[in-house]
Amino acid sequence: MTWSKLKKNLESFLCPALDGRVEYRASSYRYLPDKAGTCYIAVDKKNVLNMSDINTSIRWYQTELEIKNDSDIQIPINNEEIEAVRNETKGMVPEDRLQVIARSRKLSEHAKELLSAQSSLSKSNFIVLANKFLSTPIEESIESNDILLNILALVDRRVGKKRILNMTEKMKLKHPIVQYFYELRLSTL
Repeated sequence: MTWSKLKKNLESFLCPALDGRVEYRASSYRYLPDKAGTCYIAVDKKNVLNMSDINTSIRWYQTELEIKNDSDIQIPINNEEIEAVRNETKGMVPEDRLQVIARSRKLSEHAKELLSAQSSLSKSNFIVLANKFLSTPIEESIESNDILLNILALVDRRVGKKRILNMTEKMKLKHPIVQYFYELRLSTL
Protein backbone atom coordinates (compact mmCIF):
# COMPACT_ATOMS: atom_id res chain seq x y z
CA MET A 1 0.00 0.00 0.00
CA THR A 2 1.34 3.43 -0.86
CA TRP A 3 2.10 5.90 1.91
CA SER A 4 -0.67 8.32 0.90
CA LYS A 5 -3.30 5.58 0.90
CA LEU A 6 -2.04 4.18 4.20
CA LYS A 7 -2.09 7.64 5.77
CA LYS A 8 -5.63 8.27 4.52
CA ASN A 9 -6.81 4.92 5.95
CA LEU A 10 -5.20 5.58 9.33
CA GLU A 11 -6.60 9.09 9.57
CA SER A 12 -10.08 7.82 8.69
CA PHE A 13 -10.00 5.79 11.92
CA LEU A 14 -9.09 8.75 14.16
CA CYS A 15 -11.66 9.59 16.82
CA PRO A 16 -13.58 12.78 15.90
CA ALA A 17 -12.06 14.79 18.77
CA LEU A 18 -8.53 14.09 17.51
CA ASP A 19 -9.25 14.51 13.81
CA GLY A 20 -6.96 17.26 12.59
CA ARG A 21 -4.94 17.21 15.83
CA VAL A 22 -3.12 13.91 15.23
CA GLU A 23 -1.26 13.52 11.94
CA TYR A 24 0.89 10.79 10.45
CA ARG A 25 3.84 12.08 8.44
CA ALA A 26 6.73 10.58 6.53
CA SER A 27 9.83 11.81 4.78
CA SER A 28 12.11 9.93 2.47
CA TYR A 29 15.17 10.67 0.43
CA ARG A 30 14.65 9.89 -3.22
CA TYR A 31 18.24 10.41 -4.33
CA LEU A 32 19.96 9.08 -1.24
CA PRO A 33 19.24 5.34 -1.11
CA ASP A 34 21.26 4.85 2.08
CA LYS A 35 18.90 7.23 3.93
CA ALA A 36 15.75 5.41 4.98
CA GLY A 37 13.74 8.48 5.87
CA THR A 38 11.60 8.83 8.94
CA CYS A 39 8.01 8.49 9.99
CA TYR A 40 6.54 10.50 12.78
CA ILE A 41 3.30 11.18 14.55
CA ALA A 42 2.46 14.82 15.17
CA VAL A 43 0.01 16.18 17.73
CA ASP A 44 -1.12 19.77 17.25
CA LYS A 45 1.58 20.25 14.56
CA LYS A 46 4.34 19.17 16.96
CA ASN A 47 6.34 16.01 16.25
CA VAL A 48 5.76 13.78 19.24
CA LEU A 49 7.02 10.38 18.11
CA ASN A 50 9.81 10.13 15.55
CA MET A 51 10.49 6.63 14.34
CA SER A 52 14.23 5.96 14.37
CA ASP A 53 15.03 9.10 16.36
CA ILE A 54 15.51 8.85 20.11
CA ASN A 55 15.66 12.62 20.59
CA THR A 56 11.93 13.20 21.05
CA SER A 57 10.08 14.93 23.84
CA ILE A 58 9.06 11.57 25.31
CA ARG A 59 11.40 9.71 27.66
CA TRP A 60 13.38 6.97 25.88
CA TYR A 61 15.13 4.38 27.94
CA GLN A 62 18.68 3.31 27.12
CA THR A 63 19.14 0.59 29.74
CA GLU A 64 17.17 -1.72 31.96
CA LEU A 65 18.59 0.06 35.01
CA GLU A 66 17.04 3.38 33.92
CA ILE A 67 13.63 1.73 33.85
CA LYS A 68 14.14 0.11 37.24
CA ASN A 69 15.15 3.45 38.78
CA ASP A 70 12.33 5.47 37.18
CA SER A 71 9.96 6.45 39.99
CA ASP A 72 7.15 7.20 37.51
CA ILE A 73 6.71 3.50 36.72
CA GLN A 74 4.24 1.90 39.10
CA ILE A 75 4.24 -1.90 39.01
CA PRO A 76 1.27 -3.55 40.73
CA ILE A 77 2.11 -6.81 42.51
CA ASN A 78 -0.58 -9.37 43.21
CA ASN A 79 -0.72 -12.10 45.87
CA GLU A 80 0.03 -14.87 43.36
CA GLU A 81 3.39 -13.32 42.50
CA ILE A 82 4.29 -12.92 46.18
CA GLU A 83 3.22 -16.51 46.83
CA ALA A 84 5.43 -17.73 43.95
CA VAL A 85 8.46 -16.00 45.51
CA ARG A 86 7.55 -17.44 48.92
CA ASN A 87 7.45 -20.96 47.44
CA GLU A 88 10.78 -20.49 45.63
CA THR A 89 12.51 -19.30 48.80
CA LYS A 90 10.81 -22.01 50.91
CA GLY A 91 9.58 -19.45 53.45
CA MET A 92 13.09 -18.38 54.48
CA VAL A 93 12.63 -14.71 53.47
CA PRO A 94 10.82 -12.10 55.64
CA GLU A 95 7.37 -11.05 54.46
CA ASP A 96 8.28 -7.45 53.57
CA ARG A 97 11.25 -8.64 51.50
CA LEU A 98 8.99 -10.93 49.44
CA GLN A 99 7.23 -7.89 48.00
CA VAL A 100 10.55 -6.27 47.10
CA ILE A 101 11.74 -9.42 45.31
CA ALA A 102 8.45 -9.88 43.44
CA ARG A 103 8.41 -6.21 42.37
CA SER A 104 12.03 -6.38 41.23
CA ARG A 105 11.36 -9.47 39.10
CA LYS A 106 8.28 -7.97 37.52
CA LEU A 107 10.13 -4.70 36.89
CA SER A 108 12.94 -6.60 35.13
CA GLU A 109 10.45 -8.33 32.84
CA HIS A 110 8.72 -5.02 32.17
CA ALA A 111 12.04 -3.30 31.40
CA LYS A 112 12.99 -5.96 28.85
CA GLU A 113 9.60 -5.62 27.14
CA LEU A 114 9.87 -1.82 27.00
CA LEU A 115 13.39 -1.87 25.58
CA SER A 116 12.53 -4.43 22.91
CA ALA A 117 9.37 -2.52 21.96
CA GLN A 118 11.10 0.85 21.58
CA SER A 119 14.10 -0.60 19.72
CA SER A 120 11.94 -1.69 16.79
CA LEU A 121 10.64 1.77 15.87
CA SER A 122 11.56 2.66 12.31
CA LYS A 123 9.80 3.86 9.18
CA SER A 124 9.58 0.41 7.62
CA ASN A 125 8.32 -1.05 10.89
CA PHE A 126 5.69 1.70 11.09
CA ILE A 127 4.33 0.83 7.66
CA VAL A 128 4.25 -2.90 8.48
CA LEU A 129 2.51 -2.31 11.82
CA ALA A 130 0.05 0.20 10.36
CA ASN A 131 -1.00 -2.40 7.79
CA LYS A 132 -1.30 -4.97 10.57
CA PHE A 133 -3.40 -2.53 12.61
CA LEU A 134 -5.78 -1.98 9.70
CA SER A 135 -6.29 -5.72 9.20
CA THR A 136 -6.66 -6.96 12.80
CA PRO A 137 -9.38 -6.46 15.41
CA ILE A 138 -8.98 -3.42 17.66
CA GLU A 139 -8.83 -5.64 20.80
CA GLU A 140 -5.59 -7.25 19.59
CA SER A 141 -3.99 -3.84 19.06
CA ILE A 142 -5.00 -2.69 22.53
CA GLU A 143 -3.67 -5.85 24.23
CA SER A 144 -0.46 -5.92 22.17
CA ASN A 145 2.94 -5.19 23.69
CA ASP A 146 3.88 -3.16 20.63
CA ILE A 147 4.10 0.60 21.17
CA LEU A 148 2.77 1.60 17.75
CA LEU A 149 -0.21 -0.74 17.84
CA ASN A 150 -1.14 0.65 21.26
CA ILE A 151 -0.90 4.24 20.01
CA LEU A 152 -2.94 3.58 16.89
CA ALA A 153 -5.61 1.82 18.98
CA LEU A 154 -5.78 4.63 21.56
CA VAL A 155 -6.55 7.29 18.97
CA ASP A 156 -9.01 5.03 17.11
CA ARG A 157 -12.70 5.96 17.00
CA ARG A 158 -13.70 2.32 17.64
CA VAL A 159 -12.37 2.57 21.20
CA GLY A 160 -15.12 4.12 23.26
CA LYS A 161 -15.23 6.19 26.42
CA LYS A 162 -15.98 3.26 28.73
CA ARG A 163 -13.07 1.18 27.40
CA ILE A 164 -10.67 4.14 27.66
CA LEU A 165 -11.68 4.78 31.27
CA ASN A 166 -11.23 1.08 32.15
CA MET A 167 -7.63 1.06 30.84
CA THR A 168 -6.14 3.21 33.61
CA GLU A 169 -4.35 0.38 35.43
CA LYS A 170 -3.02 -1.19 32.21
CA MET A 171 -1.58 2.11 31.04
CA LYS A 172 0.68 2.38 34.08
CA LEU A 173 2.70 -0.52 32.67
CA LYS A 174 3.05 0.92 29.17
CA HIS A 175 5.84 2.95 27.62
CA PRO A 176 5.72 6.73 28.32
CA ILE A 177 4.73 7.51 24.71
CA VAL A 178 1.72 5.19 25.02
CA GLN A 179 0.83 6.88 28.30
CA TYR A 180 1.09 10.26 26.55
CA PHE A 181 -1.43 9.20 23.89
CA TYR A 182 -3.66 7.73 26.58
CA GLU A 183 -3.68 11.08 28.41
CA LEU A 184 -4.36 12.82 25.09
CA ARG A 185 -7.37 10.59 24.46
CA LEU A 186 -8.60 11.04 28.05
CA SER A 187 -8.50 14.80 27.57
CA THR A 188 -10.99 14.47 24.71
CA LEU A 189 -13.64 12.64 26.76
